[in-house]
Amino acid sequence: MHVSIQAPQAKATRALSTAAPATPTPEPLDLLEQFGTTLRIGRDHEIHAEGDAAEFCYRVVSGCVRTVRLMEDGRRQVGEFLLAGDVFGLDELDTHSFAVETVTETVLRRYPRRMVEALAESRPVLARRLRQLALEHLRATQERTLLLGRKTATERLASFVLEFDRRMPATGRGLLDLPMSRTDIADHLGLTVETVCRVLAALKREGMIQVSRTGLRLLDRSTLLDLACETRH
Repeated sequence: MHVSIQAPQAKATRALSTAAPATPTPEPLDLLEQFGTTLRIGRDHEIHAEGDAAEFCYRVVSGCVRTVRLMEDGRRQVGEFLLAGDVFGLDELDTHSFAVETVTETVLRRYPRRMVEALAESRPVLARRLRQLALEHLRATQERTLLLGRKTATERLASFVLEFDRRMPATGRGLLDLPMSRTDIADHLGLTVETVCRVLAALKREGMIQVSRTGLRLLDRSTLLDLACETRH
């Protein structure tokens, strides 16, 4: 909610207008905190398996998690990476369609789904927020369909780098800290690890990115946008 305060008009000639500091817009998801519990989980641990009963939903407080599905022949698909502030488990049916694993040490808030659904029925602001999250997830799924179905390896890597540049804050040195491994990235983009390494090396050689052990820096965002076939904002 934003509050604006108008100062009384001065006797001389002009009115002085001052605005109180804007208060943060309340996050409807905070309504869930009355029945949330905190989970602290080490890296590369399973939060729930594919096919488990979908009894809980989660919000990431810190860290990074991945959604995973294993094919019958052993190949792995990483569906998405979830970062601080992201919510998962809300749009499942009776069972989880993907396993979820931690990428890094992670802190989660966990909420019983039946309590979330009951609260949403009585709090329209929460219901609207949950519907917004479902629509955002649908849009992300559609974007991934395009990425995997039509984009080349270079276009996929460019899109991936730009996506995480938008989603993750840079470090104090302007570096983007990507917590996932090259294998994770490959399984997310439908590529081999060798292809991921080759394309990243090419992007570095062409002066579009700088890669180090501590992170990645975007040097030529304009060309990356062109490579990813994305619109400039």
